[in-house]
Amino acid sequence: MADINFGLLKQLCETPGIPGREEPIRRLVADAMRPLVGEVAVDALGNVIGRRPGRSSCRVMLAAHMDEIGFMVKHIDDKGFVRILPMGGWDPRNVVSQRVYVHTRSGESLLGAVMPGVKPIHMQKPEDANKPPTIDELFVDLGLPADEVKARLEIGDPVTMARTAEIVGGNVMSKTLDARVAVFVMLEALRVVGDHEAEVLAVATTQEEVGTRGALVAAHDLQPTVGVAIDTTLANDYPGPADYDAVTRLGSGVGIKILDSSLICNPQLVRHFRDLAEANNISHQMEILPRGGTDAGAIQRSRGPVPSITLSVPSRYVHTVNEMASLKDIEAAIQLLTVYLRHAHEGRYGFEADLG
Repeated sequence: MADINFGLLKQLCETPGIPGREEPIRRLVADAMRPLVGEVAVDALGNVIGRRPGRSSCRVMLAAHMDEIGFMVKHIDDKGFVRILPMGGWDPRNVVSQRVYVHTRSGESLLGAVMPGVKPIHMQKPEDANKPPTIDELFVDLGLPADEVKARLEIGDPVTMARTAEIVGGNVMSKTLDARVAVFVMLEALRVVGDHEAEVLAVATTQEEVGTRGALVAAHDLQPTVGVAIDTTLANDYPGPADYDAVTRLGSGVGIKILDSSLICNPQLVRHFRDLAEANNISHQMEILPRGGTDAGAIQRSRGPVPSITLSVPSRYVHTVNEMASLKDIEAAIQLLTVYLRHAHEGRYGFEADLG
């Protein structure tokens, strides 16, 4: 098993924080980051920003989003059943019969069951048995009288999945590896990096799952010269997808992104990461993601053009309660990010040479 601080990773994964309601995870991340940087601030969109001064003009913005996909209370009916609005990309097939917490204004976390508004299997017609559910059919049953539900809940209360983070073989499994594992990688790299020339701007971003909003405003304010997002990516190496659709594979190393639908990574920056991985014998794999994006796309186009890239932790079963990542890949991500921060000031990522 890779030698990582699973206690911190577990705490990060189990602390709630949907897009726009990141208060609990923000407090945890700020506390964890404070000893690792020169100063910590929170901006008006809720991003946690840690600054480590450098001696060169290179300003590296690290972005790891701390929001998790979840739901928001949108309606409470007269029987006390709660209708929910998805916050982030959910496949409703992965939500049916799950347990959730509804987090109230008083600080309670009420346990409930997510169920579809359909007849039990005993009463269904054969043609209805395999009909996929829709989000609009789902409701939360808190097991409480309607008047009590209405007294304790408000429209807009956040709803998160009720699952813990656990070790499964040589992997970690959690509802929120996307992207609490990225926050973990960023924090651990800050912990071990030691001396570096570049200024490091470590940002735990908000609202990534609803449009990379936190990274966009943070990059606009911070004006980095280089952007490095840390996130998860698809590891479709399980039964079902074709081999050529795997994107990455668990246990084969950290992913160095070439492109996704939000950005084409700066090729010199990709080469720099690849050369550092090879020179330091860090297990890695090259990643092309046909759909989906990360905070790097927002950084790249934030104010002026910023050379940007994403460092990816391969994950099976993304956007489910069973997201799974290899402990070895997580360690490789920490190692490569650490090495890059030590050498970031050496990078040359412009295209002036093409002018002849």
